[in-house]
Amino acid sequence: MPSISKKGTLMPASPIRKLVPYAEDAKKRGTQVIHLNIGQPDIKTPKVALDAVRNHNIEVLEYSMTQGSEMYRQKIAAYYAKQDILVDAEDIIVTTGGSEALSFTMGTIMDNGDEIIIPEPFYANYNGFATAAGVNVKPIASSIDNNFALPPISKFEELITPKTKAILICNPGNPTGYLYSKEEIHQLADLVKKHDLFLVADEVYREFTYDGREHYSILQVDGLEEHAIVVDSVSKRYSMCGARIGCLISKNKQVINTAMKFAQARLSPPTFAQIASEAALETPQEYFDNVIEEYVARRNLLITELNKLEGVKVATPQGAFYCVVELPVEDADHFAQWLLESFEVDEKTVMVAPAAGFYATPGLGKNQIRIAYVLEKEQLVKAVQILGKALTKYNAQ
Repeated sequence: MPSISKKGTLMPASPIRKLVPYAEDAKKRGTQVIHLNIGQPDIKTPKVALDAVRNHNIEVLEYSMTQGSEMYRQKIAAYYAKQDILVDAEDIIVTTGGSEALSFTMGTIMDNGDEIIIPEPFYANYNGFATAAGVNVKPIASSIDNNFALPPISKFEELITPKTKAILICNPGNPTGYLYSKEEIHQLADLVKKHDLFLVADEVYREFTYDGREHYSILQVDGLEEHAIVVDSVSKRYSMCGARIGCLISKNKQVINTAMKFAQARLSPPTFAQIASEAALETPQEYFDNVIEEYVARRNLLITELNKLEGVKVATPQGAFYCVVELPVEDADHFAQWLLESFEVDEKTVMVAPAAGFYATPGLGKNQIRIAYVLEKEQLVKAVQILGKALTKYNAQ
């Protein structure tokens, strides 16, 4: 029998999706599964985006430009200008989701065996993108005890070797909800300039910041133009996960020109999704104000309910819509599967994402889960109640 590639064998399964078969089996048994595992917002997609597709009179669904339509990229640049981020349309490549932007970035700036430093826990698919690109992740652990704050810069410097090409952050963070301060961004900027590295920022949750805090982009740092690469997406901002439209932004022309070759190999981003995404940029600020108000209420309720559970520790998110929860169990993977296979309350159970898959260091996160608070408040309360009863029964076995 022909053999599978080593790269394919090493490719990690998604901690967010790997339990789906167990969830589907539970549903077939008649059990309602409350999904806390995936960041699929229940917020309605802006009507202006859906209407743009409904009302379009395209007769031939042609390829779009490889880098994305000129008009859309100009409007993206105008959006950034409102955020005090000054870029041109030529600094932007439209991608098939933020995932493709990250893949293009890995391929553009790193070769097989090169290294990228990432604070952990981090978005689980970073491990997958790195494996696909033949890149080695050098993790630096942050802790739930200080709300997953940026580790000391000295710890980053200790990991830098001749093979180090970049530092990657997610701001605000998935899965932690941590929001990097302006001072922390400048510390990282100084470090990458000192060692001539790239600083890559996944900023797809930029719009979602809480408690009066403001997002600060790496593109706002003077003198970082040749080092900064930003990954963005419409998925969470406009509740358009299915559109699969993102972008890669950099003022480094060599980065853009090289990434364009990867973009040409996949031809072009989807046309209808760009039409919807371009229209979404007309979404009024009131939409975001309402969404943020809702997420703050959900976060506060979730944290309050989780803190009622004995032995549970939770970090308070400052942005995005995720939190990492430490449970009084030895193996959250086993517990999460047990929830779907063997436990229910009034024919309901919950699905969570085990957090070990959000780490690169073996053994870390083994007793943690990620919760996405993208459900209505009543569902969140019910889910935490089920979780509490499940922990009691599980630990009594």
